[in-house]
Amino acid sequence: MSRLLIAATAVLPLVLTGCARSGDIFEGGILTTYSPCPPAAIPAPAGDITLFNPADSRDSTAIDVVATISNVRASCNAQGDRLVTNASFEVFAQRRDNRGARDVVLPYFATVVQGGQNVVAKRTGNVLLRFADGQYRASAAATAQSSVSAAAATLPANIQQQITRRRRAGDPNAALDPMSDPAVRAAVEQARYELLVGFELTADQLRYNATR
Repeated sequence: MSRLLIAATAVLPLVLTGCARSGDIFEGGILTTYSPCPPAAIPAPAGDITLFNPADSRDSTAIDVVATISNVRASCNAQGDRLVTNASFEVFAQRRDNRGARDVVLPYFATVVQGGQNVVAKRTGNVLLRFADGQYRASAAATAQSSVSAAAATLPANIQQQITRRRRAGDPNAALDPMSDPAVRAAVEQARYELLVGFELTADQLRYNATR
């Protein structure tokens, strides 16, 4: 089993939306509660990998090994002044030629991403797949871990109040979505963190996944 550890420390206040979410409810676009835990997910372009033989071929008859990341599970807990997310996942692979025992090592990454695009921490590792003689399929398990400052994982009090305040009938602002306020939206985007796990693909492999 492979294991990665990522430590991310934010300078500005943030909230990690998460794997142990406690009642995130959208009603009319209004998010009413938060949980300080990042979700774990697989970015679409990096969830599978294809190896070719010969390596420079992209013909379907040259496909050697195909592997997919699946069954990502995450949990988080407070450890002192840190919020630690532990993620586990499985890699399933299939090869074209089942003759002979064979080991295949595939690289993968785990990143902490802010606002859906800003990578604030990244680690890479390898997962080992062992094909037995006569077997077309193999699988392996791996894990990743992220650690974030608990003190940093809190939205400013005024932003929390705007998002979660109780709205009463007759209140002229009751129907207003707090996310329509640019300041609130910016604070939430800045606070949105995820733990992403995927294969560490080459530029050619990314292009193949995008165009196949």
